[in-house]
Amino acid sequence: MQIPFGNLKRQYQNLKKSIDTATQNVYDSGWFILGKKVQEFETNFANYCGANFATAVVSGTEALHLSLIACGINTGDEVITVSNTCVPTLSAVTFAGGCPIFVDINEYTYTIDPSLIESRITDKTKAIIPVHLYGQCADMKPILDIAQKHNLFVIEDCAQAVGAKYQDKMAGTMGNVGAFSFYPSKNLGAFGDGGLILTNDSKLAETVAKLRNYGQEKRYYHSIKGFNSRLDELQAAILNVKLPLLNSWNEKRRAIAKRYTEVFSPLGIICPTEALNCYHNYHLYVIRVKNPSRFQELLKEKGIDTIIHYPIPVHLQESYVECRHQSSYLPITEKLAQEIVSLPLYPELTELEIEYIIKTVTDIYPQLS
Repeated sequence: MQIPFGNLKRQYQNLKKSIDTATQNVYDSGWFILGKKVQEFETNFANYCGANFATAVVSGTEALHLSLIACGINTGDEVITVSNTCVPTLSAVTFAGGCPIFVDINEYTYTIDPSLIESRITDKTKAIIPVHLYGQCADMKPILDIAQKHNLFVIEDCAQAVGAKYQDKMAGTMGNVGAFSFYPSKNLGAFGDGGLILTNDSKLAETVAKLRNYGQEKRYYHSIKGFNSRLDELQAAILNVKLPLLNSWNEKRRAIAKRYTEVFSPLGIICPTEALNCYHNYHLYVIRVKNPSRFQELLKEKGIDTIIHYPIPVHLQESYVECRHQSSYLPITEKLAQEIVSLPLYPELTELEIEYIIKTVTDIYPQLS
């Protein structure tokens, strides 16, 4: 049996009629940028999350980038975040001129450790970006308390956390801004890049709406310098089809994750931990194993694809060599990068495929030394 890490083709086949109708309607309208479908999606997504304002942009990276600029981040300003994240989190910081300051993570949730944040705050610190990694929300209450104490902006990186919750609050609704990605492989994915900025602050909403469209407050009147960062109508139409299915898809992910954990934990595999009173959307099912490279090889021989998210923390990347001196603050980050493997987990997995993954892992894990 061959099981890819993801299967977007299968998802499209399940929704083909609805998606084809939605995209054909866009073609027939003749309107492709910042039209009714984008407005509809923004309204639908804001309502889904329980937020006041949603601004759709071209990618998750741009959602973070424009959020940082709207919050006033400028050259030399320090932004506290984590190094165990996808590089775009840090790309957005440097695009805005900011300087990333890394804080280590909780060993069990893989999200930023709030108890370490204050020790990294300086008079240059302007914002905190908690990354809701793998679909698990960071521990937001102490983060928000620290931000309020030090007058810092909080920009939630929700790229992997659409539909996730922290104590009944939706990801993206707790900080000043929430930045989402709709990259195709996300729990809510477009057919290309896409992103969105969520906020309850009318001034921030007004600013990011200008920033995404060259700084225009109305056509050809530019009150601020801006960018070209607009979600297109086709992507919005596709996302409008998918959004009503998001909760059921997340529930399927959670059900599969539960089955994995029930079998894998007794083997000695360290499985994902769901924080108390939180709702993990299991965008990724990341386990910790001994000898992960050999583990991957054995699964590959049996036709099961796996990925490591992420093998090299950002501060050790060649492109961020200026951050390497922060290594001493990140022992858990560096340790976990040597232990993690992500298994296939998506709603379109069949029962036969799920059972095959479970049996294969159960059979091969005892072989690892």
